[in-house]
Amino acid sequence: MVSDDLREARLDREAGHRLLEVLQDERTRQGTLPWLEELAPGFPDWLVTALFGGTYQREGLSLRDRQLVNLAALTALGGVDPQLTGHVRTSLRVGLTAEEIVEVFVHLAPYIGVPKALAGLRVAAAVLEEDR
Repeated sequence: MVSDDLREARLDREAGHRLLEVLQDERTRQGTLPWLEELAPGFPDWLVTALFGGTYQREGLSLRDRQLVNLAALTALGGVDPQLTGHVRTSLRVGLTAEEIVEVFVHLAPYIGVPKALAGLRVAAAVLEEDR
């Protein structure tokens, strides 16, 4: 049976909720979870459990490294400014400097295109201005 050959995935709901409190400020959590719960009951808990209690619990990447990947992926995807805004805030919380965050978007320009890199820079500028 195939399932006997697969390593059991670790999903820790409580660890996910604890990590989310570390990664995201109260404003970000309250701006996402309540309205999403009202619209799609249970979906926010699944997201927190699967992502923060699962994927983020894996070894191999630090929280800082995960944020670098998130910034790059969301910027390349485009059209996800609310999520990118939250991840810029989270990047600051896990120790990235404003200069490092800006450099992520500059570095991405030749790979994903200048318009998407500029869109990322606009999001970052707004978040960094809020923090000043």
